[in-house]
Amino acid sequence: MGNAAELITRVGDNSAGLSRDAIDALNQAYRPLDFEARIRRVYQDFAPDKVMVTSSFAATSAYFLHIISSIRPQQKIHFIDTGYHFQQTLDYKEYLIERFKLDVIDLRADPRQHQITQDEQMWRTDPDLCCQVNKVQPLEDAKENYDLWISSLMGWQTEHRAGLEIFEERRGMIKFNPMIDVTREQRDAYIADHDLPFHPLVEEGYHSIGCSHCTWKGEGREGRWQGSSKTECGIHL
Repeated sequence: MGNAAELITRVGDNSAGLSRDAIDALNQAYRPLDFEARIRRVYQDFAPDKVMVTSSFAATSAYFLHIISSIRPQQKIHFIDTGYHFQQTLDYKEYLIERFKLDVIDLRADPRQHQITQDEQMWRTDPDLCCQVNKVQPLEDAKENYDLWISSLMGWQTEHRAGLEIFEERRGMIKFNPMIDVTREQRDAYIADHDLPFHPLVEEGYHSIGCSHCTWKGEGREGRWQGSSKTECGIHL
């Protein structure tokens, strides 16, 4: 068994990126557009092969993935396989891969570090470090190959997300949140209009679905990391 201190990894701060003025200009240009128009345009403004897309294949991931696959079918989708997902999440992932013909890349933690989180049940003792090892660091490693990251965050989901812009800079990489101002009602209408499937656990009362150790039934994010003030795994902070 290793020591938890062995898991702490320093992430280099890449200073390359757009200026604050350039970020502001992008936000101003994209703000009047709806989310589909924003996604179409970003592939014109940035090199498509330098665009990274991530999906958790959670509650309503079919919504985001339907849009992406319709606009750029060849887009690779990165999935962080923490080793702690519900089996229903993995089944949902395989269903959406088949339905939307997705090209998915699985990202995983260093096997030795992941084993330490298992041995020490770190989701109980230090959930932030568990997330750092199994979610944040695998994504940080993958991000080195890209210039822009498209996320599916929506502002109504958490207080932190409510304060995010369409474009922001994260460790020298441009983060693009095209759906940040989409309302819950707009999301649900799109899902209904396109007959998209929810994650199978949604009908059982799970509205935000992550690792099985840290997910309970509940509205919004209240079913995540119960008993703590934690609302984010860290990849969006």
